[in-house]
Amino acid sequence: MTVTDALELAKTFDPRHLSPQFYDDPYSVYAALRAHDPVHAIEGGFFLTRYDDCLAVYRDRRFSSDKKQEFAPKFGDSPLFDHHTTSLVFNDPPLHTRVRKIIMGALTPRHLKRLEHDLDILVDELVADVRGRGQFDLIEDFAVHIPVEIIGNLLEVPKAERGPLRAWSTAILSALEPTITAEQFATGNRAVTEFVDYLKVLVAERRKNIGDPDTDVLSRLILGEHDGEQLSESELLQNCIFLLNAGHETTTNLIGNGIWLLLSHGDERRKLATNPALINSAVEEFLRFESPVQLNNRRTTETVDLGDVTLAPGTSVTLCIAAANRDATAFPDPDRLDIARKPNFQIAFGHSIHACAGMNLARLEGRIAIGKLMAALPDLTLDGTPERDRRARFRGFKKIPAKT
Repeated sequence: MTVTDALELAKTFDPRHLSPQFYDDPYSVYAALRAHDPVHAIEGGFFLTRYDDCLAVYRDRRFSSDKKQEFAPKFGDSPLFDHHTTSLVFNDPPLHTRVRKIIMGALTPRHLKRLEHDLDILVDELVADVRGRGQFDLIEDFAVHIPVEIIGNLLEVPKAERGPLRAWSTAILSALEPTITAEQFATGNRAVTEFVDYLKVLVAERRKNIGDPDTDVLSRLILGEHDGEQLSESELLQNCIFLLNAGHETTTNLIGNGIWLLLSHGDERRKLATNPALINSAVEEFLRFESPVQLNNRRTTETVDLGDVTLAPGTSVTLCIAAANRDATAFPDPDRLDIARKPNFQIAFGHSIHACAGMNLARLEGRIAIGKLMAALPDLTLDGTPERDRRARFRGFKKIPAKT
């Protein structure tokens, strides 16, 4: 790409109007922005692509995660507005602190160790199933089942009732794209309504039969903390939805992206086969190279200087995680996949007080799912052209046809 082409890309970039080609390769666009307009003006705010800028925003309490002002014109008085302005990720303290503390109490290393046994069994069963098929889809037949089952176990959702969870999650999260259709808006609202109605019944039953708060996150959310701090009914229901949404989307994308990257990079695949212990650093590199969540947002609460730009109070900023994780100032040779890369301070899970509460669970699922599948199926190959999920905020695949 010439300098002139890069300048034009940076000048004309608008996240509300993305070309079909963008979804195949957003990174060339982000590289142009990073080089020529790293604090890029867009409607209503700015789009950030440098690692240091994104990290600074994550660390600065003058940038708020509260989305009521931003989502009001987009969602109006709707179930989507109620959900996305009540969930953990789009709130500041004190609500954020209360919910995060309760959730983190069920995701300690000791509790993750308990989950690991069930995860091993689940992945072994899925690997055996796809091996027996010969031809299968890495997303539909493998990746999507893992986070839904794990989050279902955490909330102790009966297995027979987990069927709609993935569709509800996808519909709700798709409404977070920079622009959405009337159909996406309607589908997202319907998903929130149906999900809340289901959870009301589940919560009522759990209140009558409280589970072990050490392993049952829903029971923890109902009981609150020992100091008596509890969530309102709405906060409880909406954050149950958030738990599934966050766990399902990021982990499905992490697993699908990671397997696709290994199938597409023979040298790195052979490196992992020779040294399976590299799966830990490999997962970090998959998170960096193809960040499952590509965009995040904040709003200033007071005047802030960011580089040469002064941001007024109430200014919206979009943090491009995908661009930050390909910034050469933080990652040497950033467009090269290196599963042994160290150090690797990627920010795929955010940073500071808003670092993803479930990031260590997602890492565990990625390590076990990708490591076991690649070790068990050494002859695994692609069996056609993968189909990308064409969204800007989330990066993953709808389908990855494969065979053994």
